[in-house]
Amino acid sequence: MSGTQKALFIESKQGPLKLGRRSIPIPGPGQLLVRVEAAGLNPADWKIQKYGLILETYPAIVGSDIAGVVESVAEGVNGFTQGDRVFFAGAWGGDKAGFQQYALAEAKNTAKIPPQLSFEEGAAIPVALATALIGLYLPKPYGMGLLSPLDSVNRGRYAGKPLVIIGGATSVGQYVIQSAKLSGFSPIIATASLKHSEYLRSIGATHVLDRNLDNATIAAEISKIFPSPIEIIFDTVSSPDTQETGYSLLSPGGTIAVLLPNSVTPVEGKEIINVVGLLTLPFSCDLGLQLYSQLEELLDAGSIKPLKVEVVPGGLNGVPKGLAKLEADKVSGVKLVVQPQETV
Repeated sequence: MSGTQKALFIESKQGPLKLGRRSIPIPGPGQLLVRVEAAGLNPADWKIQKYGLILETYPAIVGSDIAGVVESVAEGVNGFTQGDRVFFAGAWGGDKAGFQQYALAEAKNTAKIPPQLSFEEGAAIPVALATALIGLYLPKPYGMGLLSPLDSVNRGRYAGKPLVIIGGATSVGQYVIQSAKLSGFSPIIATASLKHSEYLRSIGATHVLDRNLDNATIAAEISKIFPSPIEIIFDTVSSPDTQETGYSLLSPGGTIAVLLPNSVTPVEGKEIINVVGLLTLPFSCDLGLQLYSQLEELLDAGSIKPLKVEVVPGGLNGVPKGLAKLEADKVSGVKLVVQPQETV
């Protein structure tokens, strides 16, 4: 395929988002060209634009949760054919980013979408699921070093061991809950808005506590559920307040995973893990290969369930509105996605 496509650019460092056109990329060895049917929005997208983070070359494209249809298959690719419905984690910058109508995917880190799932549901999986798995199962200092349920011998291994998730209704939090269930953790205690309680229990949480409770009350409620020390906590919000909450709950010898820079003063015996949710780095690529080799099967079996989605209308023109909602913290319990092919 040749020609041009519509794409949403950050025009310059900390510059505005603007719709434009660019060439449709050509896949190289090991790659797929994918017609992007759905692209998920992440907080990192607005932070890159607003603060000028990570990227140095502009104009640039962001968007890293992608689902669509395989348009062409390059040399060295097995297992995919034109017309396959797929999803993958893209990369910020250019050809592999999501906020455009066609993107390149690395076949080894691409999975097929089971027939019962939509493109939008597929685009709600890659980054958040990767972040959950990295934080739980990569060896320290990249993750908490738990044994991964992607190895079937480890399914249910942590039966009877508690795990606390701060922010259970976030995108990452929902996948932490599901991963913990596969690992056998019990109880699985999540903080969240109580309106999400029923749903979070349906995907594996055993208890849901009101996120607005003060630290002392949360600690008291957890001690009623599980009186022994809490050694594993995943803070998917990672604001200064939630980090303080998580750290106060953590027992000596325990580990807390956070997604933003540390805002608490470390205490000897309490370990903090800063999670980087990318499966393409040298320390995480093996986990990525293992995950994508099993993802279709896990989804088809219902062992992993996609997030609830909310489509932002307008195709790529809807991205700025969606990112503004994320920045204003007005998104709860759903994943925002756009449909690039609907761009006028």
